[in-house]
Order: sequence, then C-alpha cells, then structure tokens
Amino acid sequence: MHLDPTHTTPARVSIEPMADQDWTAVSEIYADGISTGNATFEIEAPGWEKWDSGHLRVCRLVARSGSGVVGWAALSPVSGRCVYAGVAEVSVYVAERARNRKIGSQLLTALVEASEREGIWTLQAGIFPENVPSIQIHEACGFSIVGIRRRIGRINGRWRDVVLMERRSRVVGAE
Repeated sequence: MHLDPTHTTPARVSIEPMADQDWTAVSEIYADGISTGNATFEIEAPGWEKWDSGHLRVCRLVARSGSGVVGWAALSPVSGRCVYAGVAEVSVYVAERARNRKIGSQLLTALVEASEREGIWTLQAGIFPENVPSIQIHEACGFSIVGIRRRIGRINGRWRDVVLMERRSRVVGAE
C-alpha cells in the first residue's frame, strides 16, 4: 500500500464485502501496488485460485466509488496451526488513481472491525520501510512496530528489509 495519510479530504466510498465479480478490479489494483516496488515481494498479481486459497474467506473487503472498485483489503492466515487461528496478516491496496484520499485508512479501519467480529485477536503487517505512508496509516489504526526483519528477502536483485507491525485487539482475546 502506498498512500499519503496526511491528505485531508477523505474520498466518499462505501466499504463492502468483496464479491466474486470484483476479482478483475482487485487483481488490477494489486498490480498497481506491485508496480510501485514498495508494496510486496510479489512480482505479478496471482491468479484467482492462488489468491483465493491464500486468504481467509472472511474479512475480504472492497472500497467502491462512482468509478467502481478503488481498493481492497483482506486477511491471510499466518499459520495452519490451530493455536494461531486468531492471528492474521493484513493486505490493503488502493488503485493508483484513488491514492491520497484516505481510502487505505477507511479500508484498514473496516478490516480491523471485521476481524474482531470474526474472533481474530492479532493482526500483523509486513511493510517495506520505504513505504512510510503505509506505516503511518497502520499506526493510526492501532498497529505498533514490533521489529525490523533485516534483509529478509530479495526482489529484483536487491535485499529488502521489512517492518513488522502488530495490532492486538482490546475486544477479542483480551481476558
């Protein structure tokens, strides 16, 4: 996600559950993010089957505006072990044409709320340190930096660090 959290005029969007027919737009938005070089280690958007199998069935959201789908958010499991059933990794992407309008913040806020309704107590995000706006948006939504994974992976021949962020629910798993 590459956004400017300081922009003052939020876009008028509706945040809704992702529908099957949204996949084409979701895939294009994912490709927008990949093209920035600061959103993911992926080098191309996966096909539907791979994306679908890698994300939880719940908490798949899109941001809609008059121009259609302008962003999406979803959760991936961090492990198949049952003790981690309440822990998920966050993905939030906004179309290039819709950036700097607080859509990422709206999506992430809605994703946090949806995750808590589903019993998820910990959300984590891995963000390239160069993607400062994304780090700021996550911090504004209650995430904190828990560490930096140095030289954790290479893309295009370049080693990259990843800032590991986490949000613990105050509603779920708080006992």
